Amino acid sequence: MKKIDWYILKNFFTTFFFSIFLFTVIAVAVDISEKTDDFVASGLTTSQIIMQYYIGFVPYIIALLFPLFVFIAVIFFTSKLALRSELIAVLASGTSFNRLMRPYWVGGILLGILLAVGANFYLPVANTVRTTFEAKYVNVNSTYDPLIAKGHNVYFRIDSFTYAGVKNYDTSNKTGGPFFMHRVKNDQLEYNLRADVIRWDTSIKNWRLQNVLERSIDGIHEKVNYLQKKDMKFNFKPFDLSQDEYAKDKLTTAELQHFVELEKLRGSEGLNALEIEEYKRIATPIAVVILTIIGAAIASRKVRGGSGAHIAIGIVLAVTFILMDRFSTIFSTKGNLPPYIAAWIPDVVFIFVAVYIYRKAPK
Repeated sequence: MKKIDWYILKNFFTTFFFSIFLFTVIAVAVDISEKTDDFVASGLTTSQIIMQYYIGFVPYIIALLFPLFVFIAVIFFTSKLALRSELIAVLASGTSFNRLMRPYWVGGILLGILLAVGANFYLPVANTVRTTFEAKYVNVNSTYDPLIAKGHNVYFRIDSFTYAGVKNYDTSNKTGGPFFMHRVKNDQLEYNLRADVIRWDTSIKNWRLQNVLERSIDGIHEKVNYLQKKDMKFNFKPFDLSQDEYAKDKLTTAELQHFVELEKLRGSEGLNALEIEEYKRIATPIAVVILTIIGAAIASRKVRGGSGAHIAIGIVLAVTFILMDRFSTIFSTKGNLPPYIAAWIPDVVFIFVAVYIYRKAPK
């Protein structure tokens, strides 16, 4: 890394962080104007609203617009360098175009890693704060509120041979009942368990059943056992029983993968949305690198239209990328397009665009 590399990186990061900060302030102002009535109705103080909502909303909006603003920042500051003939001077000194692109690669990869770490580990925590507030104070008329949902019934598969169900499950105190579990092997019922109450015990991190009746069946023989209470270690947790429409946003990648596997085992519908979210947490950071290279290759040429022409081209490409991403997601969640293909279609298409523009740029 030489002085020119640090100069380009400094311009890259300064432009990006300033633009994302400026737009975040605008987004927060717009959001406040839209939710003023909800904030007043909640009865919360300003500090409570900030700590219970905006501390989660700001990371969410930054992650949502991250790739787009990386792209715009690259085009904007590179176009300025080209307009001032700084890039022409660098190339005239004998520096190859590939060597000139090194700081862009470094900057794009660093920002991609930053987004990947945030999306996989920290953004779910912020989304938990944001969605909890929205469910309680904003979307009060939605079909499901994870904070007050009571009395819903849950039926699911525990594994390939075991089926279970909980009636009147209360997500707030993690209690339900009656509970039943059947284990079937070779089309024959071999084990049956029923309990009046199932409750998540936070002290032992396990399920505790009360008034349990167990039946073990072997052909014409049957063994019955009654227990006042029984601790059971299942592969599902309270979160897995809550019908939470924000589930995919709240889970870290490891938790999301476990949740997807459990939902597959249960035979649940709507898995494509969960799997797309899982794949996009890798595909989107890679898109940051791709868009960085495309933006640098487009804006590195000095043209008559100046920054305006570069930004216009950039906006067209950005809109194309967003539309492609939205359409592929819809075709997967509402159709039969495999989720891994839907998540990677925009990246794959724009890799070819990047290769074409990158080869053409030095000429």
